[in-house]
Amino acid sequence: MRFVHAITTGALVLAGVAGTGLAAQADSDPHLPPSAVKSFDGYQLVQLPNANVPNFTRRTVYCPSGKRVVGGGGEAQGNDAILVGSFPTSDGTGWIALGRQNNYSTVGISVYAICANAS
Repeated sequence: MRFVHAITTGALVLAGVAGTGLAAQADSDPHLPPSAVKSFDGYQLVQLPNANVPNFTRRTVYCPSGKRVVGGGGEAQGNDAILVGSFPTSDGTGWIALGRQNNYSTVGISVYAICANAS
């Protein structure tokens, strides 16, 4: 049972990375139709660099004024680090990530927001 859980978690992580990569390339990918590129007018990637914080502490990165979040993600760093949550702020202006690290009281968390002009 533990083995199946490990495969499922890995598949989810790969799916998340692939999805973020596609969104991040929307403004420069010649294989996307012009309408897909236009939907990311003013595209900007905003990053909150890695910092050690207490387990389960939320870290939030915000879009610049006039922009809304269209995607994002987080990364948990450390021995046995686990990303517990990664989701947009309730007002759609940023991205939140939190995690934990087994056998430690802190975890390294980085947060990324994919922002675009608000319409």
